[in-house]
Amino acid sequence: MGMNAIEKILARRSGKDAVKPGDVVVVDVDTAVSFDYGKTNIQKIHDPDMLVLLHDHVVPSPTLSAANGAKAMREFVAKFGVKNYFPVGRHGISHVLVAEEGLALPGTILVNGDSHTCSSGALNCLARGMGPSEMTYIICKGKTWYIVGPTTKIVLEGTLPEGVYPRDVIHYIAGQYGDFAGRNLEWYGSGLEAIGMDGRLTMATISAELSVEFSLFPYDKVLADYLDGRAKRAFEPSFPDEDAEYEQVITINLSELEPQVVLPNKVAWNAKPISQVVGKHVDQAFIGSCANGRLSDFAIAAQVVKGKKVADGTRFIITPGSQEVMRQAVRAGYVETLLEAGAVVTNSTCGACYGGHMGLLADGEVCITASTRNFKGRMGSAEAEIYMGSPATVAASAIAGVITDPRTVLKVEELA
Repeated sequence: MGMNAIEKILARRSGKDAVKPGDVVVVDVDTAVSFDYGKTNIQKIHDPDMLVLLHDHVVPSPTLSAANGAKAMREFVAKFGVKNYFPVGRHGISHVLVAEEGLALPGTILVNGDSHTCSSGALNCLARGMGPSEMTYIICKGKTWYIVGPTTKIVLEGTLPEGVYPRDVIHYIAGQYGDFAGRNLEWYGSGLEAIGMDGRLTMATISAELSVEFSLFPYDKVLADYLDGRAKRAFEPSFPDEDAEYEQVITINLSELEPQVVLPNKVAWNAKPISQVVGKHVDQAFIGSCANGRLSDFAIAAQVVKGKKVADGTRFIITPGSQEVMRQAVRAGYVETLLEAGAVVTNSTCGACYGGHMGLLADGEVCITASTRNFKGRMGSAEAEIYMGSPATVAASAIAGVITDPRTVLKVEELA
């Protein structure tokens, strides 16, 4: 029996002819990403060129601790001659930045000390978050280990209807199939052809909320076009063998989907069609994070709010995933449209998504967010409620002041 695309990367980077579920492999790491805080106890590293260092969670530094951490990172960069360093002003959320800078590449292994590292799977890159101790080992030795898990193949067919987005696809999977703890996802099907890189990056990122180990998208024309002129080095994409084995196959007809909303406190088994949630008052609406802080998300939000105003009693915050996204959004006029509607557009940071700064929730408040996670206390008070939706759903809800089907604002013919 042949190997799937994930197994082939693990085999190649561990020097084995073949691997199968249950195997333990020690692999060479191609790219290691670290953010905000320098590691002051490290005396020798494996290879400075494998490192990507940046500031994303706490930038500009909102506390003395964050400022000292950023200073330590700058000292680390100088000490070891790290070239792939993105200082304040050139920064971005790590998963957004490694994609737009061509540093997460097909067929390679990327690690990062953040749970949403599987985002880079959209680039046919085997990527997973690691704990701080393991990250220190990887930086020093250039290797790590994985248990080879079973893989679910997701086949997407059809085309998303107007007002329904890639974010709704991953929410639908969460609601219908729950979590995939200890397992991997591989994405295929003709439905992928019309899903661009921004949408794929969203789906790969939210895979973390399904507890997947790896979430890998194929190397196809969409990805090849994205990497053309962007990739920082040569790469070898990974394709499954024709007789690759999968533990499970899930087929989804995109044409039948409607907007989905994840209810508070968990993601798996907790998403509902928006028709079952509309009307819930929202105090704050947020678009940003590594899940939905890209240019297309700004475009969608601006389209929804153009000529309208944010509802009284509701705050609308939008955070770009990188400084480059911000520049493009300004040039395109999206930022001006959002500001005219009464939204707040912040600098690039993880900020409100993880409850760090720039938009925390108070006791008893309700938020509708296009960020990564809705756990109790995630975005501020443990007494707040966090719903998750697509950027269009969030923007429509910000204008109405209650959770709103974006298709009614976009005047989709079937609903108009």
